[in-house]
Amino acid sequence: MENDWDKAIGSLSKIKVFSNPNNEPVTICGEADDLKCIGVGTDAAVFQSLSAPAYAFKIYAKDKVHKVKIEATVYQVLEESPYFSTCFASYNEYLVLSYEEGKTLFDCILQGIHIPKQVVNEVEEAREYVRKKGLNPRDIHLKNILLQNGRAKIIDVSEYTLQGNDHRWEHLKKGYEQYYHLIDGNSVPFWLVETIRKWYNQRGKNSSFEEFTKYILKLLLKNN
Repeated sequence: MENDWDKAIGSLSKIKVFSNPNNEPVTICGEADDLKCIGVGTDAAVFQSLSAPAYAFKIYAKDKVHKVKIEATVYQVLEESPYFSTCFASYNEYLVLSYEEGKTLFDCILQGIHIPKQVVNEVEEAREYVRKKGLNPRDIHLKNILLQNGRAKIIDVSEYTLQGNDHRWEHLKKGYEQYYHLIDGNSVPFWLVETIRKWYNQRGKNSSFEEFTKYILKLLLKNN
């Protein structure tokens, strides 16, 4: 029996994804007229097909394809939840997920779109739900959370089988509570957000929240 998403398989075969060093976003090779890239991460890229617009196809980089089965298993454990996308199927190199409307919190910061406190609260609720399922809610950051009709939707669960706390969400939550009011409604320059992201990936995860905010304030003062 043919699934709705099978209409996109031919086009997906034309796309190849390659990872890059230093936790930089993947490189995409190839193109297909009916595919639109809607997200790029450090392990995979996500596409929507005009032939099957209800689905999102997460294609992993060649050296990261082992994560396809891992993430598919995580979705099975999470079952249906309003906090996460739905996984319909997995193949050798990609997952078939529900297409989710909304802007990432990363884009909200860039465009000055208000992020309500409810989103922060719902991410906290989602993390508790993940723990109750016996998983570990890691790698939750601005690009992995959608603002969807004023609610939170988390769109990447690939690291939930790993151990340890990467402190990403804790840092973001503290930053929201203590400093978000200073930028709420204002667009933040891309270069600034990108500089902070790169510094955090290289050093920030091993730094205290105070060291992290000190770096950000230093950047802001330097460029004012």
